[in-house]
Amino acid sequence: MLTPRLDVPPCDSAAALSLARDLGMSFPVGQVMVRRGIETVEDARDWLAASDEHPASAFGPGLERAVEAMLRHAAAGTRITVHGDYDVDGVTSTAILVRTLRAVGADVDWYLPSRAEDGYGLSAATVEKLAARGTKLLVTTDCGITAVDEVALAVSLGLDVVVTDHHAPRADGRLPDAPIVHPAVCGYPCPDLCAGGVAHKVAGALLAAAGHDASIALADLDLVALATVADCVPLVGENRRLVRSGLAVMGRTEKIGLRALMRVSRTDPTRVDAHALGFKLGPRINAAGRLHRADAALELLLCQDEDAAREIAEELDRANADRRFVEERIRFEAEAQVAELGEQPAYVLWADGWHAGVIGIVASRIAERHHRPVVMIALREGEAEGTGSGRSIPAFDLLGGLDASAQHLLRHGGHRAAAGCTIARSELEAFRAAFCAHAASVLNPEDLLPVERVDAVVSGDELGTGLAEELGRLAPFGIGNPSVSLLVPAARLVDPRPMSEGKHVRFTVEAGGIRARAVAFGMGTLPEGAADGKLHATFTLELNEWQGAVEPRLVLRKLLPAAAEAPELVGEPDVGSAEWTELVLAAAESRSLVAVGATTASTSATLAAGPDARGSAQPSTLAAAAARALARSASGGGRTVRDRRGTGLAGTIAALVHTGESVLVVAADGPARAHQLTGRLGGFAITSWDALERDPAIADTYHHVVALDPPLHPDQQAVLTAGDPTRMAHLAWGEPELRYSRDVLDRDTALRPALVGAYRALRDGGSLPDALGHRPAHAAGRLLAVLAELGLVDVDDDSGTVSVPLAQHTDLERSPAFVAAARRHAEGTAWLTSASTEAPARAA
Repeated sequence: MLTPRLDVPPCDSAAALSLARDLGMSFPVGQVMVRRGIETVEDARDWLAASDEHPASAFGPGLERAVEAMLRHAAAGTRITVHGDYDVDGVTSTAILVRTLRAVGADVDWYLPSRAEDGYGLSAATVEKLAARGTKLLVTTDCGITAVDEVALAVSLGLDVVVTDHHAPRADGRLPDAPIVHPAVCGYPCPDLCAGGVAHKVAGALLAAAGHDASIALADLDLVALATVADCVPLVGENRRLVRSGLAVMGRTEKIGLRALMRVSRTDPTRVDAHALGFKLGPRINAAGRLHRADAALELLLCQDEDAAREIAEELDRANADRRFVEERIRFEAEAQVAELGEQPAYVLWADGWHAGVIGIVASRIAERHHRPVVMIALREGEAEGTGSGRSIPAFDLLGGLDASAQHLLRHGGHRAAAGCTIARSELEAFRAAFCAHAASVLNPEDLLPVERVDAVVSGDELGTGLAEELGRLAPFGIGNPSVSLLVPAARLVDPRPMSEGKHVRFTVEAGGIRARAVAFGMGTLPEGAADGKLHATFTLELNEWQGAVEPRLVLRKLLPAAAEAPELVGEPDVGSAEWTELVLAAAESRSLVAVGATTASTSATLAAGPDARGSAQPSTLAAAAARALARSASGGGRTVRDRRGTGLAGTIAALVHTGESVLVVAADGPARAHQLTGRLGGFAITSWDALERDPAIADTYHHVVALDPPLHPDQQAVLTAGDPTRMAHLAWGEPELRYSRDVLDRDTALRPALVGAYRALRDGGSLPDALGHRPAHAAGRLLAVLAELGLVDVDDDSGTVSVPLAQHTDLERSPAFVAAARRHAEGTAWLTSASTEAPARAA
């Protein structure tokens, strides 16, 4: 299995946060909408409402002519035949038109072709057969738009013809000479209607023209939803409304056959969703046409007898089980061919004995596993022709590939993602060569890598019932509106437990101090290192019902290596580098750090606000401190503050990085934190609080400044929040980071213990980084400056070397740098005592 590359489209963070706020939803949902092209609250509300609807009249004169022909034949009592197709879309659209024609009093029957005997679409043999048995009006559904010659034959035999379809027309642009109802050809505002959707529009127009209540057609929205999902058309625009409305109708359907089908497939009518349509009901309807004839499925949808419906539903259930067995056998044989062919830009596979009704499913599995377009051809021993079915990848137009190889095909048609063909046995090798050559000419190496898309980057605290319910409002999910993929960065996957005899595994996700239940289907064990926090994981989040309890559950999609790039250290050099040494020695020589940490006027005012009995500053919330910092910003404004304390660092930082906007992370010890985060998170810059305080301009070019650790001093908070109000400052620390800042403050400003160790290490010939505790340059320079001020070390101005004279007792308070550091320590300790890690009840 190929390792996918992560695809996280850029996301305007301000737009996502604004949407979340205005809709009363969470930041992850705002990310999803922006990444899916929804950026205004009006568009978002329309999307959530799924209210797109267009009148049938938008099909234009083609629909008017079609309705006139059907009503004319209904009034005359002449035979109308609905010619459908053998898949779900063809069966359901046939059922819709038959039910509606019966409602207006027509004499109507149907014809569903056999995959094995008739092949796809309207054939000349079928036209002749229908003419012979008395058909006077032929209405096609889910086929016919490419049947130019067949329609002409029907007309020559005395039949009227109406074509309703949604497939791509012929490459040469020729259309049948008949009334056409086709969303793309007719310019309908939703060009992606499936055949079921087209039939629904025709049904409403036919009822209205016959003087009936057009709303009667709404009773068949359950069939429309089933067709739309099963035929994999985009669930956007009007399709989205049709499926959502159809699911509601499905839950209370009066169709005896659908109720029987839900029973055998163990589908709860009260909880039916798009997944159930696509993976439970749809496959059973398809099974009839794949292995036998589709008539049984159509009879089920039209059935009015409970016992008969039960028998047919059970027959379809058995056919589906048989289909799975046949599918597995063919898949093993196809994979063997792939292995023998080796690496190719596309695969054309064939064998005698493959079932024409199953190869499409197998082609889909092979295309998904190898991320290549695949055409599979079923042959029969001794026969000169075979039936092909293909599936594609996003970067490849499958129908275009068949068009480019058409000289080797007898017939072909379909979509960009799925298509079928008929081919002579003698042309197989030539077709493979032509098809693969075309694929090689249009596909780049990057196109052949699977892509794991991400809709939102989340923290552990967001993986709860609230988000699961919010994501449910974005349903129905399918093509064009896939289920939401959530990236949990640097997650720890722990406590794995096998399920279903080792076929699946359930486990716990730890992220940001939160634990969430998860399951991986089709994975018996978790990979090595899953518990180390060095993998990114993508999930879908759902509400799972088990024994009457409903709880959020993560379903694993993919595991990917964490970021290989290290954070970029800015504003200070790496510890031990030549630049670091130069800065440390310069600080000691010039005593430039003596004044660092001296109490500023603003700090004095803050501390004077209310010392307690021990002389420490009275605690106050950082929210208030941030407000004060904003008020005193020289520009008259300041960065917008977003409080994410205690909600998970990795998710907060990664979510900002993946917006595509620049991110600066500020830490108590930038070099140390950069080292810790390497291999887990990347794509951002990092600096220390002291470095940012010395040079606030470091933050000027960054859209987001994230406080990974709390500021070590109130003046650092002021630096964090000062700046452009259109940019953001994020408070992101938790209790561990608060403790870390306290430790760094003690290390860098409570110097007495460190001075003894540094002096001894330098006296014994230790390296400068080792002697100074591998501190950042500013902190190491402060330590060396105290030693120099006290005469315990000598710094040679010319060579930049440090020497240690004979030891002597000294009073540390004689060093101005030591006194300044002690004062800084007291102020910082008071400040950090006031720092809260408790996040608001609903942080954005």
